[in-house]
Amino acid sequence: MSFYQNLPKPFLVLAPMDDVTDTVFRQVVRDCAAPDLCVTEFVNADGLQSPGRAKLLKKLKFAKSELPLIAQIWGKDPENFRLTAEQIDDGTFAREMGLPEGVNFVGVDLNMGCPQKSEVSNGTCAALINDRPLAHQIIKATKQGLAGRLPLSIKTRVGYNEVDLTWIEFLLGFDLAVLTVHGRTKKQMSKVPANWDVIGQCRELRDKLAPNTLIVGNGDVRDRAHGLELANKYGLDGIMIGRGIFQDPFAFAEASPWENYSREQKIDLYRRHVEQFAKTWKKRERPIHTLNKFCKIYINGFDGAKEFREQLMAAGSVEELLNLLVATPQLSYHKVNDQSRAPQ
Repeated sequence: MSFYQNLPKPFLVLAPMDDVTDTVFRQVVRDCAAPDLCVTEFVNADGLQSPGRAKLLKKLKFAKSELPLIAQIWGKDPENFRLTAEQIDDGTFAREMGLPEGVNFVGVDLNMGCPQKSEVSNGTCAALINDRPLAHQIIKATKQGLAGRLPLSIKTRVGYNEVDLTWIEFLLGFDLAVLTVHGRTKKQMSKVPANWDVIGQCRELRDKLAPNTLIVGNGDVRDRAHGLELANKYGLDGIMIGRGIFQDPFAFAEASPWENYSREQKIDLYRRHVEQFAKTWKKRERPIHTLNKFCKIYINGFDGAKEFREQLMAAGSVEELLNLLVATPQLSYHKVNDQSRAPQ
């Protein structure tokens, strides 16, 4: 709990998004305008305790510059959660990824909210809303693995088919460090606006049942100013920004310069992302098409952007992609940053 006590209130978190918030993108976001905290992509605890462990380490990979960082895990077997939590806590995973001694995650988060069919049909993530005995076992096993040394948090939704605050009450009974509440049900996916009034009700429940647990709100937060407004309105300890980062890489800035970025500046930032991608995934652990989902973030809002984006997304290798980007008028990223970066 002490780690969270050192964060500003309300604190701002970059949401975990699978195949999006990898170590490369987190570094790009931090260099633009750093959140107070980041969370890894979700990684399967059952897979980490299987022969496929090595292939999953890419989802936990991080650089020292990204700290503080929370590891998010999901799965079905409580014993695998216990072992995974223990190995996160004692630095086993950090050492396997070649990080220096003493460089490690600052906490563990349980994904009990992902609504995707593949996970839910397997009885994991949001399916646990309807399987509270298993959710209980998983939480207890994870806490046992952490043994109080690292804080435990949970990210979830406000119900399965309908809003169900008994689920929130259930989770608040575990003396969590943090409960992150996404203001939609599993059934709603992302098809309706997030219900922040319900998030506020969750905070009220926290006040009554678990005053030491911090409540973080999540869902449709555009940027820092919007998040702070919501935190103030609903009395929240923190705000998590997810898809808002796709509209503005400087979403965590006090005053984002993104709207005034030139074509050259946007291309230069994407070039930096691709260069970091090439440096990080030298063994091609991530395929080139992984970069396509980021292309629209940067290559957008200027004449010819659509055509240029199509050309970039057709690239068959990182080298080809970089050649296309380098062929454009080039700027120093740091020069751009020094002149335009907002204060944090």
